[in-house]
Amino acid sequence: MACIEITGENFEQIINDNPIVFLDFWATWCGPCKSFGPVFEAAAEANPDIVFGKIDTDAQQELASVFGIRSVPTLAVIRERIMVFRESGAIPANALQHIVDGARNLDMDEVRAEIAAQQTGQQQD
Repeated sequence: MACIEITGENFEQIINDNPIVFLDFWATWCGPCKSFGPVFEAAAEANPDIVFGKIDTDAQQELASVFGIRSVPTLAVIRERIMVFRESGAIPANALQHIVDGARNLDMDEVRAEIAAQQTGQQQD
């Protein structure tokens, strides 16, 4: 599947309708973004069961703000509406595939239990 453009208008539906979503926060003026773009697009083609979306931080400033994007490119991975990975900088193809494999293999029951435990701990503080 090719990369899709993510906007404020389609973000919620894409996150709600797809179990795994990779987000590439980028900008037209960003050199590392230009080198990472083809790597991200190749990963999208190689993994058609996962949604790969691109968010232009200049055009989608509100989404960039919600995610606290301070540098581009930034990769965020959302699985079952939970952000499970985030990293700034251009990522090599082999590392990106490792991230894809990791996102697929996550035990989301364990992730949710960890989040619940952290929230309980914060409430007790």
